[in-house]
This record gives sequence, structure tokens and C-alpha cells, in this order.
Amino acid sequence: MKMKPASKIYTAFIFLFLFAPIVILLVFSFNASKSLSVFSDPSLKWYRELFRDEETLRALQNTLVLAVTASILSTIMGTAAAVGIYRLRKKYLKAAYDTVTNIPMMNPDIITGISLMLMFVFVGRLFGLSTSLSFWTMLIAHITFCLPYVILQVLPKLQQMDPALPEAAMDLGCTPVRAFFRAEVPEILPGIITGLMMAFTLSLDDFVISYFTQGNGFQTLPIRIYNMTKKTVTPKMYALATIIFFVILALLLLTNLVDEDDSRRMKEARAQKRAARGKPPRRADSNKRGIAIVGAILGLTIVIIAAIGITRPKPVELNVYNWGEYISDGSEDTLDTIQAFEQWYLEEYGYPVKVNYETYASNEDMYAKLKSGAVSYDLVIPSDYMIARMAAEDMLVPLNYSNIPNYEYISDSFRGLYYDPDNLYTVPYTYGVIGVIYDANQVDEEDLGSWDLLWNEKYAGNILQFNNSRDAFGTAMYRAGADVNTTDHAVWDAALEELAKQHPLVKSYVMDEIYNMMESGEAAIAAYYAGDYFTMIDAESDNVDLQFYYPEPTNFFVDAMCIPKGCQHQELAEIFINYMLSEEPAVANAEYIYYASPNRLVYENEDYIDEMGEETMEILYRFTDDFSDLFNRYAYRNLDQETLTYINDLWETLKIS
Repeated sequence: MKMKPASKIYTAFIFLFLFAPIVILLVFSFNASKSLSVFSDPSLKWYRELFRDEETLRALQNTLVLAVTASILSTIMGTAAAVGIYRLRKKYLKAAYDTVTNIPMMNPDIITGISLMLMFVFVGRLFGLSTSLSFWTMLIAHITFCLPYVILQVLPKLQQMDPALPEAAMDLGCTPVRAFFRAEVPEILPGIITGLMMAFTLSLDDFVISYFTQGNGFQTLPIRIYNMTKKTVTPKMYALATIIFFVILALLLLTNLVDEDDSRRMKEARAQKRAARGKPPRRADSNKRGIAIVGAILGLTIVIIAAIGITRPKPVELNVYNWGEYISDGSEDTLDTIQAFEQWYLEEYGYPVKVNYETYASNEDMYAKLKSGAVSYDLVIPSDYMIARMAAEDMLVPLNYSNIPNYEYISDSFRGLYYDPDNLYTVPYTYGVIGVIYDANQVDEEDLGSWDLLWNEKYAGNILQFNNSRDAFGTAMYRAGADVNTTDHAVWDAALEELAKQHPLVKSYVMDEIYNMMESGEAAIAAYYAGDYFTMIDAESDNVDLQFYYPEPTNFFVDAMCIPKGCQHQELAEIFINYMLSEEPAVANAEYIYYASPNRLVYENEDYIDEMGEETMEILYRFTDDFSDLFNRYAYRNLDQETLTYINDLWETLKIS
């Protein structure tokens, strides 16, 4: 049937809508520059960067190991389940099993992930395990959501099969088991192969369920990609996504090839039955082809795993939990802090150590995971108000500072702060201040200097606001001179009114999205953290001139290293903290994340000062001398649960409006 011109145009627009983002991603993965909007020269630079990234390669290996194991086990179990359902005699029972099988496919991934995590935590506590989540829990979770898809592929093949075939085989002397493998399996093999490849594909790119069932030291590629988006997206991620796209495309093409082969085989079988009634169809060639395809996929996967070669023994493991993109990781010729520590420890102590470095997106995510008891970490790096909450709930271990002699380099301005007044639990890692970032090409100079800029109607549709309740309310309360730590509901109601007035002017409520929006000139004004401003100006486009100022008053915050209860290696964690305070890694981390350091070895280092430049040092370290006083006056405190609930209700009211 010939398509009409209008149908062709419509179809073309659909395909353009679907594949244009992928084409853009593919093209910019070969961009020589870091720009995500202007293509300069073609280059393989980001692919080289990608394959020098050991953490990404390790995540790739983990993903392949998990996908191969889950797909093989789910295919075996799914095939057996499909045969069992097919042989049920009672229709209502068969319908019930079909319905139960479909539930994991219909259920939202986030519900499946959370429910599995809660089950694993319950079982872990029941047996007194120190950590409930591991590789095995993730494997069970992947098998759980892969099984229905395998059953869905195998069951129709069983229904298409001649039911007399296994009986005929047994009449000819086969045992039931041999009849199954010799007569039934060849008939349903295309469904088994398709189910195997679907299970492999689903496991390969799963994020949500993996995120909730992830254990220490086992990070999959989708989780790694998610953690990489904490800062501005780099073409290294485009290169990674391009490779994943073509792998998935290859698997889909192979699946279609098997389906076409199965269709052709069925036509041949029908013709043979007509020609020679009672003789079995010839199917050796198609079966061999299907087996060859599966063998090629599994063989290639095993070769990739072996080529990555990260299978060495890990006698001692240190589990570190930190914000995403919050440590120098070796990209773009920076120091790989984790690798450097492992090498230093081996040379210093003559014993190998492996650091399992994992990241989170917010303090609340970190708190929820630790509080659940699902996993145990040896070191976490939360923010001040969350440290106060964890200390109040007896979730932290007092530090043995004799293992942290470099603590002497922490400035006195960062000791005895409200969240740890007796310096029992923490060592400051970095600190920052919230300011206003603006595009000087779009914002007039006379409008600068205060929080009023975020409420200026002249810039309606060009203003970005925080997408979290505490910081968003903070901008309104600092502007009004109100106490950001008050429990008076009337003050919070007044702040809501100010945010409601601002609402029509706001282009978007953002967190990490701010990077690309400000760098490209899509927005002109935003309140954000000073350290991230310098990340943005590194990647701004030619027609954007990002500038920064501190409105008064504003928020001050500290992120600090501490050890949670349930840790397995406290002394090793303290040695790691001490290493992080030594000059080389401390300077490298400060240069990489662009946040200010409370460590004198950093902000008095001449090379660091030259590298950062006068303007950067002025912005980052402007408040160092009197930080303690300003922090204790203006920083967020941990509020009581009733007030937090009230704030969240107000925030939902604002977002819904």
C-alpha cells in the first residue's frame, strides 16, 4: 500500500522528533571543545577521556557482569516458568499466573525498587547483617524485573507448538526430560533467545531499581552516569551514551533477525507438513544460527569484561559516600584522588586497599540510606545541618584525632561551629556561600547588589530559583531580614507570599539544570553556590558574560568528613581523612570542585593562588577570617520535624500553584 505525501511528512516528523536528540548527542561526542552548544573541530578526545576513566570502566564491567548473570538466570527460570504455566490444566489458575507475571512490567520502577529495598533491609536485619544491600540483592532485583519479559517471549512459542510433538518423542522412546530438550526446546528456541536478549538489554540500562538496591562497592553504569550529572554535562558523557546507544541498537537488530528467522522457519515447516505429513520439520540451520547469535553476544561480553581486567583481589575495602562530582577524579589531567590514596597507602603501609567511592544527590538521600540500615559506609561528607541531625540521633562515631594529625591545618574559624561545638565528630572538607549569578549582557548594572534582583519584573522569564524548599525560602527570608531558622509559622507564611509574588517571574525551579541554562544564556539570573559559579564560567558560551555578587545577608555552609555508626574500618577512614588534608590532594580537590577550603595548606599555597587567580580568591575566601561569626548567625540549622513538615507543605502549595 502506497503512503500518501501527508503520511510520509507526518512519519518523517515523528522520526525527527525521536532521533534528533540522539543525533545531536552523537555529533557532539566528537566535538574537540567542551562546549555543548558550538561544534568546533572533530576529535576523539572525549572517547580517549572516557577510556582513561577507571571508575567508568569499572562501572561498565559491573554492568556487564550483572547483565550477563541476570539475563542467563532469568532466561532459565523464565523458560521453566513458561513451561509450567503452559502445562496448567485449569484456565482460571493459568489466568491468575498470567496476571501475576504481568505485575512487575506494569508496576512503576520506583515502586518496585523501593519495595525490594525494604524487603532486603527487613531480611538483613532479621539475620543480623551489618549491611543488607550488595551485588546479590541487585542481582535478585534484576532477575525479578527480567523474568516477566522472558516468560512473555517463551509462552507464545509454546502455544504455537504442536502439543503432540513431545508425546510423539516419548512414544519413540525419549524420556520426558530428553523429549523436552530434543523436541520442545528447538521449537521455542527463538523465544528463548529473544527473551535472553531482552533481559540483557533491560538489565544493561536499568537505573531506578538498581539505585535503590545498590550495595557498597558495586556501581553500575547508569548510576555512574547519573552521578556524573552533578556538574555540567561534558562530552565524555555524550561519548558514553553514544556507545550505549549502538550496543542497544545492535541487540535490537539481532532480536529482529532471530524473529525473522523464526517466521521463515515456521513457513518452511508448514510447507513441509503439507508435502510430507507426519515428518518433523528441518530446523537445524535456524537453531544453529540462533545459538551462534547468543554465543557471539555472550562471548563478546566476556571478552570485554576480561579486557577491562578489574578482577584483582581487594583485601581491605573502604566505603566512602560523598556528593556527586565532589572530588578530583583524574579527568582533564587532574589528580585522581582515590587512585592516589590507594597507591600511597600501599607504599606507606605495604598493604593494598580498595576505596569504594559512591555519591549521592542530596543530604536527605544520604540520610535516608544510612537511616534505613540498608548499607554501611566508613566515611560520609554531609552538610552542617545534616551533621547536627545525625549527631543528635546518635548516628556518628567520635573521631580519634591522633590518626588525623593534619587536622592542625584546619583554620580556627572552622572549629567549634554549632553543628559540632566540641569538635568530636567532624573534619571540615569545604565551605561556601550562596550568591547571585547573572549574565552581564542581559542585566543592567544599577539593578545589582541585593536579593531584589530575583524579584525584578524587568527580567521576568529569565530568573531561576532553587528547586529545594530550604534554599528557596532562604532567598525570600534573607531579603526580608527574617530569621531563616525560626519556628514561627507566620514568618514562613510571609516568605511564601514573597515566593508567590516571584513565581510569575521565574523561568524554572532548578538544581543541577542551572549549569547548562546559565552557560548557554537560556537564563540571566540565578541564586546559587559560589563554587559552582566558577564551574559555569569555564563552560559559558561566547555570547554570555557570567558575573557574581554576594547579597547581604546570605547563607553560609560547611561540608565535613565524618564517620557513621556501623562503619567497618574506622581507623582506615581516619587515615583517609588525614590523607585528604595533606597538601597535594587537598589542593587538587579545591581546584577541581572550586569550593573554598578551610585548610591552610590550600589557601596559603602559592601555586593554588596563582591557578585560581585574584578575582576567584577574592570571591571564595572573602569571609575566611570572620567565617565563624557569620556562619553561626546565618547558616541553616536543623529544625524540628513539625516545622520541616510545615515548610514542605508550604513548598508544595507554591509548586502546585
